[in-house]
Amino acid sequence: MVKWMFSILMIGLLASCTDGIVVSETRSLPGYWDKAEQLEFQVPQLDSLKKYDIFLNIRNTNDYPFNNLFLIVAMEFPHGKTLVDTLEYKMAYPNGEWMGEGIGSVKDNKLWYKEDVSFFEEGNYNITITHAVRNNGEVEGVSRLEGITDVGYSIEESNLQ
Repeated sequence: MVKWMFSILMIGLLASCTDGIVVSETRSLPGYWDKAEQLEFQVPQLDSLKKYDIFLNIRNTNDYPFNNLFLIVAMEFPHGKTLVDTLEYKMAYPNGEWMGEGIGSVKDNKLWYKEDVSFFEEGNYNITITHAVRNNGEVEGVSRLEGITDVGYSIEESNLQ
């Protein structure tokens, strides 16, 4: 009986961990994100009749020196069109406590990128992510953004269907 209940619990935990993720990819960084480093991800062909939500996944540590994060995200369509967005995300509450999930000094942030998207063109889409963080009053961006350890994306089926 105990083995049976344990098996049911494990299946439930594994099923809840995916949260409807269709595709996901993450790149590890060496504890910092270089300004010149563009992270490019190839999105496989998805069902053109379904709608999806796209998220950016960022893992930071206590070494991250800012309370927000600026990103430039480009989505390239199979037939050459490219959409570029400059995005700002809050990373900490006003009291300095990190947002995101996790225990201790490492936090995982699941950030909205696009909602209710259709991948209607046949072929692969590319997502490129670059950081655009600057110190106040400076024109040049931060060349070595400390405290970012992982960057990626995930795509889930939209709940708005």
